[in-house]
Amino acid sequence: MKALQSLTAAAALVAITSSQALAIDITGAGSTFVYPVLASWADAYKKATGVGLNYQSIGSGGGIKQIQAKTVTFGATDMPLTSADVAKNGFVQFPIINGAVVPAVTLPGVKPGDLTLDGPTLANIYLGKITKWNDPAIVKLNPDVKLPATAIVVVHRSDGSGTTFIWTDFLSKVSPEWKDKVGESTAVEWPVGIGAKGNEGVANNTINSQGAIGYVEYAYAKQNKMTYAKMVNSAGKVVSPDTDAFQAAASGASWSTAKDFYVILTNAPGEKSWPIAGSTFALMYAKPQDTASASEALKFFDWGYKNGKKLAGDLDYVPMPDNVVSLIEKTWADQIKGGEGKPIFASK
Repeated sequence: MKALQSLTAAAALVAITSSQALAIDITGAGSTFVYPVLASWADAYKKATGVGLNYQSIGSGGGIKQIQAKTVTFGATDMPLTSADVAKNGFVQFPIINGAVVPAVTLPGVKPGDLTLDGPTLANIYLGKITKWNDPAIVKLNPDVKLPATAIVVVHRSDGSGTTFIWTDFLSKVSPEWKDKVGESTAVEWPVGIGAKGNEGVANNTINSQGAIGYVEYAYAKQNKMTYAKMVNSAGKVVSPDTDAFQAAASGASWSTAKDFYVILTNAPGEKSWPIAGSTFALMYAKPQDTASASEALKFFDWGYKNGKKLAGDLDYVPMPDNVVSLIEKTWADQIKGGEGKPIFASK
């Protein structure tokens, strides 16, 4: 719980400000999914450059609203905007990192990785059709696990959330009923369950509720020693949430042909792929009002792509491949311009 309390307190605001009077700090807001890696990068980047990051971990919906209101340098969302919305807002959209969402449970005698679930079963739990842990559908997937007749406590996000988008997009792909009745978005009308704010709020409620199931970014589950479930993927194979499975899910992404980098990784093909994977995207203005801050933000992301791979890997995120980074930085040079129409970022 100590780690969870620390993360919860820190997630309200990453405030790493420079002691140098002339340094320009970067502001951002949005995705809680990406918060752990941004916090790690920000700490290392400030030590290396003296430039700080002030990032509000308020959920993807909040991040989109903040960048639309021009109160931050960048917004971060786990639900990529369509090309029409990117163009309408005058944004440039690019991916920051790849990661994964995991189902987390609190059940007596059940340790991390003991339990296996599949997409249809998860959908039926979140639809309120499966209400006990010893339901035949769960028992069939777990013949060697002693499952109690405990009531299932469903926990979900209450705020606009890209983690919710990843979760509900996956459920829509594996359950026609879910797609028809609920659908996929950053915020949905949940059939059942208890709402909590942020990955940290869902983690807290799941840990503290006997019989609970929730969904969180894997770094939150790992750092707080939550009991995660394995999953049956699109190839019918049981996979554990780990870097290899997340990398397998990300490996088939067609970034080079995706306009505005619009890629969704859920239910990816492949025998080793983790099925509930996703990416976080940054949103910046193509013609930023504050070009100095925008330039600093691009330098920060450039540093993260090139120097933050180990930090990201230590948190079980999957860094963007070098060839994709080259595409991203070409997009910056082509699309993000200052007042005189000159690029504000030049790759070294």
